[in-house]
Amino acid sequence: MNQTEKAELFGSLHRKGNPIVLYNIWDAGTAKAVADAGAKALATGSWSVAAAHGFADGEKLPMPVLVETVKSITDVIDLPLSVDFEGAYSAEPQGAAANVARLVDVGAIGINIEDRIVSGEGLYPVERQAARIRAIRGMADGRGIPFFINARTDLFLAESDLAKHAGLVDEAIERGRAYAAAGGSGFFVPGLIDPALIEKICAASSLPVNVMMRAGAPDVKTLAKLGVGRISYGPGPYRSMMEKLKQDAAAIYSLL
Repeated sequence: MNQTEKAELFGSLHRKGNPIVLYNIWDAGTAKAVADAGAKALATGSWSVAAAHGFADGEKLPMPVLVETVKSITDVIDLPLSVDFEGAYSAEPQGAAANVARLVDVGAIGINIEDRIVSGEGLYPVERQAARIRAIRGMADGRGIPFFINARTDLFLAESDLAKHAGLVDEAIERGRAYAAAGGSGFFVPGLIDPALIEKICAASSLPVNVMMRAGAPDVKTLAKLGVGRISYGPGPYRSMMEKLKQDAAAIYSLL
């Protein structure tokens, strides 16, 4: 498949009620493993990619390292690859678009972009984030690629008190509509695990909704019934693999 065909396939896999499931990877080796397991597409997790290189999340990983990691994956795997790109390493719309273009250059067909101000406090105002999405869409359209922009809101992830999530749903729906109008392809609501609230957002969204698996989240079949169009696992796979590595190493060293 060429890059355009990969992008088209990736978009078609996002179906409300029949979601694409993305078990997040962080390098070429994990990409091969997940592809061999039967994945139809791949997606990196920013936390995992950063940790695998010894960096913290939050755009601490140098962007050239991220770009090279993406290239190393697309060089060996013929599946659509979406990149968790945090805040696109720029607060400015044109800067964000230029940075995303670097990922397009090495074969990526989609990104996650969050509305959290990575180097500051809180979230971008709705129109400010919409302008960033609009600039990225313009760049991708100029290249003739149906690039998948998974517009993420950090409203729920930033609020640790789950009892307050219901009060954030209306703002989330407003942001989702604005991001869709700006050219978003999907709407990502990490941190939200309440089935009724997920269903409400799915019903209100014109975009396929992405839910991240975490403790307390509904299972895949339940999320599908709620209308979710994409399920991802975030840093979970990395943490699980590192814990297994530690256990195996500890078992060996305990015998010495």
